[in-house]
Amino acid sequence: MAQQPIEMILLHLWASYIAVPMWVVDRDGNLVYYNEPAEKLLGKRFDEVGEINTEQLAEIFVTTDLDGEPLPTEDIPLVIALTKRRPAHRRLRIRAFDGSWREIEVAAIPIEGQGERMLGALATFWETESS
Repeated sequence: MAQQPIEMILLHLWASYIAVPMWVVDRDGNLVYYNEPAEKLLGKRFDEVGEINTEQLAEIFVTTDLDGEPLPTEDIPLVIALTKRRPAHRRLRIRAFDGSWREIEVAAIPIEGQGERMLGALATFWETESS
């Protein structure tokens, strides 16, 4: 994947110091980083996985609503942050790398640089109590 803008590099660095699970995508929706707390929920270290393009993400991380019904891509908070350029929040289920299902809450925000340049999006997520 292409060299990232400085803002995204700094966001990656900042997320690496935060104790809340975080996931960072570029403006095309490619996964460029997730931090150590996210590794525990996702079931694999980022160093083992590396960057993942948009098409592969949908195959790897199956996302459903709380009833197990497939969640349309346009309803995923990270996609809303990228496409509508606004924050989004939702409780949902994902299938982790190890095949286990996790109920999580996700809050996503768009990342815009100076001059309203769309750079990507950041999602923070946590496992819910009922999981």
